[in-house]
Amino acid sequence: MAVTDFTAPDVTFPEFTAVVPARYGSSRLPGKPLLEIAGEPMIAHVWRRACQSHACRVVIATDDARIRDAMQAYGAEVIMTRDDHPSGTDRLAEVANSLALPADALLVNVQGDEPLIPPALIDQVALRLAEDQEASIATLAEPISDVASLFNPNVVKVVRTLQGRALYFSRAPIPWDREHFKQPPTLLASDQWLRHIGIYAYRVRFLEAYLDWPASSLEQLEQLEQLRALQHGHVIQVALACEVNPAGVDTAEDLERVRALFAEPSV
Repeated sequence: MAVTDFTAPDVTFPEFTAVVPARYGSSRLPGKPLLEIAGEPMIAHVWRRACQSHACRVVIATDDARIRDAMQAYGAEVIMTRDDHPSGTDRLAEVANSLALPADALLVNVQGDEPLIPPALIDQVALRLAEDQEASIATLAEPISDVASLFNPNVVKVVRTLQGRALYFSRAPIPWDREHFKQPPTLLASDQWLRHIGIYAYRVRFLEAYLDWPASSLEQLEQLEQLRALQHGHVIQVALACEVNPAGVDTAEDLERVRALFAEPSV
């Protein structure tokens, strides 16, 4: 299957809606979307980068009036969602329903805690889904270069087919090199190992079906909701990210790191 070079000047981008979920509650960083970075709420930086993509529409999805009020002051379109969604995918399904999007529409979920996400990645994941008509979801990955990340359960790994479709996602170091992993390796000699980047493009018809499925056994074991789609036989396209995706904000240390990056002249 040929993969389009989406950086080419003659590429026609599909129509898609970018949705930025923003939940106020956070066990590590309460009120995370509104934490200040370079004088603005973090969610404003994410929204602005989403607006720099080729999305035909950018929507903030939140369950908190404080986030709604802050982003409406920027002129953002905001949709209020329920506060009891068990997963981000459920929240996206509510948004698709609220916007009355047709079943064949494409929707990209842009994580609200990634203020440095390159707009090109948003475009890439939408285009990749549009290219594979059999896929319900598209997402991105990047090579893992250090052993610590490979064996870190907080770094999600993915294995793909030759056509770029996901075979499996895991917190374990997959694929397992039977000969060379008898002892912990000191370096990775190839690019066989990929880290999953948590940006997704969905077909709306998939989101509608997803709401009717209970959490799957593999999803519960690994605590990875994309495994629910794989267990139900859906195709997930996984493209290699065209740009480096800087880490998002999960902890107070992450927040200070990102603040320091924004203080640099190039950001």
